[in-house]
Amino acid sequence: MQSITIRRAVAQDAEHLTALIQASGAYRGGYASIISGYQVTADYLARHRVFVAIDAADQLLGFYALVLDPPELDLVFVSDDVQGVGVGRLLIEHMIRQAEEAGLTEVRVVAHPLAERFYRRLGAERVGTVAPSPPKISWERPELRFTIAGRGAAEHTAVTATR
Repeated sequence: MQSITIRRAVAQDAEHLTALIQASGAYRGGYASIISGYQVTADYLARHRVFVAIDAADQLLGFYALVLDPPELDLVFVSDDVQGVGVGRLLIEHMIRQAEEAGLTEVRVVAHPLAERFYRRLGAERVGTVAPSPPKISWERPELRFTIAGRGAAEHTAVTATR
């Protein structure tokens, strides 16, 4: 795998994060309504723990957003070009460390139905479903939780990370 750095998102990243969301192949067709018109703003980046994964050429590979109150993994996106090579895993492992540092005991995830297996492979447990909320969301979504308390740092793969 190429060299990947995870760093805190800054206001100048907002447009690139929005573009990554809008380009996501997972949200084409019947799932497109959920991201229609969605924008990541500088204010959003300032209010939440948002981290980006970049390569050695400073290309955006993916990002996540952790909301602390209430604890929720609000957004996770990985560029279609690099899915399946471990970027998502690195982002989730980083998110878990951030949650530990913040003193969280669990983090809720309302997942895209196609992403449930990914989260479960990384340790999330399914705790239910979230009903549709038309008109934007006309399908059930899996509700999962990452249990944070008691996870040791030794479980996590080392990642080059800066704040």
